[in-house]
Amino acid sequence: MALPRSKTRKSLRSVRQRRRPRRAPEWADWSDGDLLDARLCDLRLDLRTTWLDRCVSRVRAEVLERGLTIRPHFWLSTEWFSPDGIPGVAVPFYLAHPRLMRLEKRQMQDIDGTTSRRCLRLLRHEVGHAISNAFRLHRRKKWREVFGRATRPYPQFYNPKPLSRGYVLHLDHWYAQSHPSEDFAETFAVWLTPRFPWRKRYAGWPALRKLEYVDELMQEIAGAAPPVRDRRRVDPLGRLRMTLGEHYEEKRARYGTDASNIYDRDLRRLFRDPRECVDGEPAGQYLKRVAPDIRRVVAKWTDEYQYTVDQVLSEMTIRCRQLKLRLDRPGDRATLDAAVLLTVQTMNYLHGGLHRVAI
Repeated sequence: MALPRSKTRKSLRSVRQRRRPRRAPEWADWSDGDLLDARLCDLRLDLRTTWLDRCVSRVRAEVLERGLTIRPHFWLSTEWFSPDGIPGVAVPFYLAHPRLMRLEKRQMQDIDGTTSRRCLRLLRHEVGHAISNAFRLHRRKKWREVFGRATRPYPQFYNPKPLSRGYVLHLDHWYAQSHPSEDFAETFAVWLTPRFPWRKRYAGWPALRKLEYVDELMQEIAGAAPPVRDRRRVDPLGRLRMTLGEHYEEKRARYGTDASNIYDRDLRRLFRDPRECVDGEPAGQYLKRVAPDIRRVVAKWTDEYQYTVDQVLSEMTIRCRQLKLRLDRPGDRATLDAAVLLTVQTMNYLHGGLHRVAI
């Protein structure tokens, strides 16, 4: 005899509750040394069984709500990317497990996408690339007129212009300025973000023309079947036989040349070497703690957006952690000195041409 529907649901819930919790992978308790010796393919991760799947589902829903029929596919790999000609998105493997996030942080000093909010921002950006691939948008004459040629070679570094109003602000480091394809993906991500008042936010900016073009373009392709439906996955995690140690050695070599050491002299004057100050608060921790107050003051002094100031403050904080500097003076005095230093570095960032950002 069939059970009443209510009892069936209750029985199913009971079965689910009795299921054993998912076992942690054996490498979750390994030391960094042992984990770095493991091969990427042996991590045996599945995006669908991680918290990332919820973010993927949400972005897919946002795309459908805009009337776009494309359903990008997602997989785990070594970094964020959408391969040329493929309407899909690779997601970095380290976001799939807290143990891997900790390793990434220790190996690279920084990590992004660990919260749902940040992950969604990155996913919207990459979905912009996927949609461009699916509909070959970059081949359109008007697309090239608005954003430039997608065939332009990617530079190894780019010099952001924080004062420019010709680009949207979505990901950090004015990433839209790095390449025409990134400009489109960033503009699309702003357009896709639910309830974001982009017409008001970018009123008077040349970037508004780009947003209006994307809005017009998405209305045009809404409901249309994409001509490109390639479901291939490039460099999926399960096929990568390099060890994590080899991966990070290569990654550090690729991103190791940056402008972070331009802060070193001033940061060493403001804070102290750990050998000289053992008990002081870590400088990176201190800057993170007082960041809201310092950012607000410097934004007022320099008449710049807090977003701009935050880029410099973030780089200074990361560099303090790398140098393992510590605080050795009263907090109030250090806060004022840090605000002065941040002001100088922000103006250098804006006008000195001292910063290059690696792609």
